[in-house]
Amino acid sequence: MEKNLSDLFVDALRDIFYAEKQILRALPKMAREAGSPELKDAFETHRDQTETHVERLQQVFEQIDKPARGKTCEAINGIIDEAKEVIDDFKGAEALDAGLVASAQAVEHYEIARYGALKAWARRLGLDEAAELLDRTLQEEIKTDQLLTDLAMHEANRKAA
Repeated sequence: MEKNLSDLFVDALRDIFYAEKQILRALPKMAREAGSPELKDAFETHRDQTETHVERLQQVFEQIDKPARGKTCEAINGIIDEAKEVIDDFKGAEALDAGLVASAQAVEHYEIARYGALKAWARRLGLDEAAELLDRTLQEEIKTDQLLTDLAMHEANRKAA
């Protein structure tokens, strides 16, 4: 049987569902390790948002009458492993927060790419409600990425002063 866009949509949905669950597990450690109060707050806020993202994904699974289950995502596992390496290698160092921001942005960029594709595919498949849910999450991921960029710039300027 030949696979189609609907199959690809479900596959990618399972991938991002797994990724979001892994991100939920990683964010508390990143928040604990962050030196900057603003960065700690950003990680804690994003953890709360990520819980909402998981709930939205569950709604999308319900809309397409599929069980809400993840599929191992080696990409997110690799990004999270790199974040753990940054924490281990730079613990206590002035550069740790910069490394945490870069790691978090790698996660955000992965999510932005996934949610952008899923939204487009949902529209193409006529899944307008799912597309709206995916777009809400996409917009939140874009905002988080911008916040991280702003924090990185603020932190770099503060350290340079």
